[in-house]
Amino acid sequence: MYTVLVSICVILAILLIIIVLLQSSKGGGLAGTFGGAGLGTMFGSRRTADFLSRATWWIAGSLIVIVVLINLFFIRTSAVNSRESVIQKRQNVPTAPALPNQ
Repeated sequence: MYTVLVSICVILAILLIIIVLLQSSKGGGLAGTFGGAGLGTMFGSRRTADFLSRATWWIAGSLIVIVVLINLFFIRTSAVNSRESVIQKRQNVPTAPALPNQ
């Protein structure tokens, strides 16, 4: 289940990157470069912006939900380890005795 959720998370992250890059900005963005302008002729320019904006929100929201689920249910830490810092853990590790000087 963990692998499936992480795979979905990666796919959603890639889709989110693509959709954000397709949105036109003040400089035109990558929408005109990779055929995003053709998307505007299919839906109309305003409907394309609405579609990309809503898709961005939905994908970002679902990505956040999946990441929180992975964090809550699959990444376990014990109560003792969560109270100790990395430095405190390092101090508790016994070190090897020093070699005698000859």
